[in-house]
Amino acid sequence: MTASPRPSRRDAIALAAATLTLPGRALAEPAARALKPYGATPSARQLAWHRMEQNAFVHFTINTFTDREWGYGDEDPAIFNPRDFDADQIVSAARAANLRGLIITAKHHDGFCLWPSAFTEHSVKNSPYKNGKGDIVGELAEACRRQGLKFGIYLSPWDRNHPDYGRPAYITFFRNQLRELLTRYGPIYEVFFDGANGGDGYYGGAREMRKIDAVPYYDWPSIIDFVHQLQPMACTFDPVGADLRWVGNEEGEAGDPCWATMDDKGFTPEKGNAGVRGGSVWWPAEADVSTRYGWFWHAYEDGQSRSPANLMKIYFDTVGRSAGLLLNLAPDTRGRITDEDVGNLATFGKAVRDMYATDLARGAAASASSARPGHPAAHVLDGKPDSFWTSADGTMTPMLTLDLGAAKTFDVVRLAEHLPLGLRVDRFAVDITQAGGWREVVAKQGIGSQRVVRLDAPVSARHVRLRIVAATAEPAITEFGVYLAPVLLEPPHITRDREGLVTLTSDAPGQAIAYTIDGSTPSAASARYTAPFPLPDGGTVQAIGIHLASGAVSTVGRRDFDIRKSDWRIVRASAPQAERLIDELNRTDWVAPLVDMDGKPCSVTIDLGRSVTMRGFVLKPGWHAPQGAGDPAAWTVRIGDDPVLAGPVQEAGEFSNIAANQAPQRLIFSRPHRGRYIEIAFPRTANGETRLAIAEIGLLTR
Repeated sequence: MTASPRPSRRDAIALAAATLTLPGRALAEPAARALKPYGATPSARQLAWHRMEQNAFVHFTINTFTDREWGYGDEDPAIFNPRDFDADQIVSAARAANLRGLIITAKHHDGFCLWPSAFTEHSVKNSPYKNGKGDIVGELAEACRRQGLKFGIYLSPWDRNHPDYGRPAYITFFRNQLRELLTRYGPIYEVFFDGANGGDGYYGGAREMRKIDAVPYYDWPSIIDFVHQLQPMACTFDPVGADLRWVGNEEGEAGDPCWATMDDKGFTPEKGNAGVRGGSVWWPAEADVSTRYGWFWHAYEDGQSRSPANLMKIYFDTVGRSAGLLLNLAPDTRGRITDEDVGNLATFGKAVRDMYATDLARGAAASASSARPGHPAAHVLDGKPDSFWTSADGTMTPMLTLDLGAAKTFDVVRLAEHLPLGLRVDRFAVDITQAGGWREVVAKQGIGSQRVVRLDAPVSARHVRLRIVAATAEPAITEFGVYLAPVLLEPPHITRDREGLVTLTSDAPGQAIAYTIDGSTPSAASARYTAPFPLPDGGTVQAIGIHLASGAVSTVGRRDFDIRKSDWRIVRASAPQAERLIDELNRTDWVAPLVDMDGKPCSVTIDLGRSVTMRGFVLKPGWHAPQGAGDPAAWTVRIGDDPVLAGPVQEAGEFSNIAANQAPQRLIFSRPHRGRYIEIAFPRTANGETRLAIAEIGLLTR
């Protein structure tokens, strides 16, 4: 998912915005109207979105059944048949994770519609699901209403099925579908427009490449206005003039800081990640990240769902930095979230609820070096969303101290600004008293809708102090809380060396980690993990004896692999150092020109040491591509027992969404191929770069 070129300038919402609320807060007191907002401020719908903090993305469509990330547009609707679709189960999984809204991929790039659109036949209405009478969008909207979640839609502007894509007639079609979605399913809180637009596709049978200039083609400002006419409180994501911006990656990491404002000088992923302090446009960041490597469900990713500990880290790296978290859930071919994913989501959600269950600052005595009449220090503790502390006129660097009454142990600090008055704080610090003196434990830039900072380790103190180090206007702080986060351990990781030696590594030294077949207390004799455990190169370990007492690396078993990279060698390549592709080190990149000296596409040929049957390959994108180098967008393959490999291309395909998602790309061939040599060529890059960067290549032999 990519970002649009740049936002349009919008006038700042002025004094009337001071009567609106930020996350968890209601209307401001009349006295606040005397304060002048600083800089850009949010609209009513943006404030409502900030309040939600974290939401669910649901990627589910015909791709789920084709095992693809991007469909081509030529899929037969007959293959879409979730036999046990359960909208309430999907929504319940989101609720368990404290996700407050849900956005469904109503139409992805393949053009297949999850609602019975009147304007296309490439739709659920021509599928076996409920004999063509089903409506996935409608069922999820109703389930969200039943369970108290807000509902949103994703509508891909790119349609690889429609014959008129790239022509003026398609815009009329696109608006007609948008009208259907915005008028049939009740209130919509967000409309997500993907940035991927134009390329090869089916296009009604044309099977050709179609390029568009997105901004003039769609006339994005008019599309955004159209959405707001039909759904005034629906935030729009990403294109010119939208309410929300892309955070610049799909890894669940906002910048530190991540300002909610931007300028009018053009969008870049780096700027989207950090925002622009003092920017003229309120354009907050939304961080879309998946619970798995891919966005859609793939059986090969079972067992690789993000752990609760990783989800908690993402929470601090997004919500904790004032960005909105959009966490993707991927229903399987049944139409349900897997038990593995549900369990991880529920554990993560419980951890967040447990963390906020006890505000250790509640009941504390608050005092400030400066306070404006009607806005005392105590307002940061009263739990009322309509009150805040601010300093006297002209006092930009005040301090606020909490006396907790006794020493209390915490490792999380949460702060929030009153957003209708703008982003006023530039830098702040948090101190605690220890041994009779003050010690700084937090020093950050920016507060915004919420700043949730986790300390490196818990601290114990009776007095906690907020210091405003720099501000552009008198600070308006509506919350100052301290909490103790639950301890969540990362599961052990399985790796193997060149000799096939399997090792288990724990991220939690000193912790005993083990698995048993029946859930009983592990012992040296009983500890076993019996389900297939995925390995980095696509192999699996069927049974591992786990015996850890200290959390250190432990040898747990051996396995003979069908194919080992230690037997491979590079026969030829378009550029030197191609050995980096098979060194099993994800952070060493092979960088090569897109076209070699003979004018041929960049390629690498690998000798596997013996003839094997291959059913696909795995490519890990470059770890840190140098300037001018990008990710491959397409591939071709030749396989055989002759190293020359002079025959025709046997397989070809594309890397879906690779520029925004650095997860390993798993490509499945149309049929198995046998040979000792494989040539993989890369005819183009994702964003038109003249060089490409790749970290690793592996093969799928099972």
